[in-house]
Amino acid sequence: MKYKMIALDLDGTLTNSQKEVSERNKEALKKAADKGVHIVLASGRPLVGILPVAEMVNLKETGGYMLAFNGAHIVDGRTGETFMQTTLPEEFYPDIIDYGKLFYDVTILTYTKNGIVTLDDQNPYAQLEAKINRVPLMQVPDLCAALDGPVCKFLCVGNYSHLREIQLMIKEEYGDKINVFFSETYFLEIVPNGIEKAASLKKLLDKLGLQREELIACGDGLNDITMIDFAGLGVAMENAQDALRYRADYITDTNDDDGVAEVIEKFILEE
Repeated sequence: MKYKMIALDLDGTLTNSQKEVSERNKEALKKAADKGVHIVLASGRPLVGILPVAEMVNLKETGGYMLAFNGAHIVDGRTGETFMQTTLPEEFYPDIIDYGKLFYDVTILTYTKNGIVTLDDQNPYAQLEAKINRVPLMQVPDLCAALDGPVCKFLCVGNYSHLREIQLMIKEEYGDKINVFFSETYFLEIVPNGIEKAASLKKLLDKLGLQREELIACGDGLNDITMIDFAGLGVAMENAQDALRYRADYITDTNDDDGVAEVIEKFILEE
C-alpha cells in the first residue's frame, strides 16, 4: 500500500516530553513530504497551540494541514487559509459554562485570540493546558463576556470522577447536539456534534481525492482512537494508553524515542 497522508497527534506522539520535535522526526517528515505525502498535525490543541509545532516541522514550506480542536478547525499549513471551521451553538454557552462550576476541583476554560480564559487560573490542569499550548492563562469572572468570537471547544478540567458526572449530564441534556469525550482522564472535551479526528480527516481526504486506506494515523491518547480505527494503518505509540494500544495495527517506539520517524521510515520511505 502506498500511503499518501500521515496524521499525527502532537502531545505524546510527535513531540517529546519537552514538547519539542526531534531532529530525526523533522527529517523523516521532510522526506515524506518530498515524496508527496500530506502531513497533518491533528490535535485537540487550539490553532495557536499547533502553530509553534508547525513552525518546528516547517509546515509552511513543506505543505500540509493543521487540524485543531480535534478537527473543528482545519487550516492549510502553507497558505493559512481555513478549510473548515465548526463552532458550538452560542445559545449553549451559558449552560456549558455552568457545568464547569458544579465541583470545587473542576473548572472550565476556552480559547481566545490572546490565549486561554478560565474561571480558575489556579487549577493545575488549566495551568497544564496553558503550558502545553504556550499561551497565557487568564482568569475572568464571566467566561461568556470574555469571548472574542464563536467557540470551537470548551475544555472541562479536573478530577476524573467529577468530569465523568459532567459528561453524563451533558449527554443527557444535549443528546447528539454536542460531542463530549475525554482526551485525557483530566481533560473533558466539549465540541460541536460530529467533531472528532476521524470525521475531520475523512473530509480532508475527500477534498484531496484520497481514500482512508492511504492514511497513516499515529497517536497516544483517548481522542486518537477514532482516527486509529479509521486509518488504513493505525499506529499507537509505545507510551499510548492501553485503550488505544489494543486498537492499533502497529505499535511504534515512544514519543521520546522518535516513534513517528520509525513509522515514516518503515512504511513510507522504505516502500
